[in-house]
Amino acid sequence: MKYKLIRVNDNKIIEANLIKFIEWDREGRFSNLYDEPGIGRSVILDPKLRNYKWMTTEIISFNYDGDNLLFSTKNSNYVLEIVK
Repeated sequence: MKYKLIRVNDNKIIEANLIKFIEWDREGRFSNLYDEPGIGRSVILDPKLRNYKWMTTEIISFNYDGDNLLFSTKNSNYVLEIVK
């Protein structure tokens, strides 16, 4: 696995080979897919056509601690690690 997503609230760990960031339109439907985080985007792990391993709610804040992405969503706080 290349990535490890840790939900800080309960230490749940989800591992993935691919991550993307989803942007939503005003109606809450998929708009665009990105390689980098942004406010209002959701993190999706191992996305495939109409399927995925895990998806967060929208990011409300984020920053980096070295290679790790620290971010908060409407529901939880997360750490996204790149596994080396």
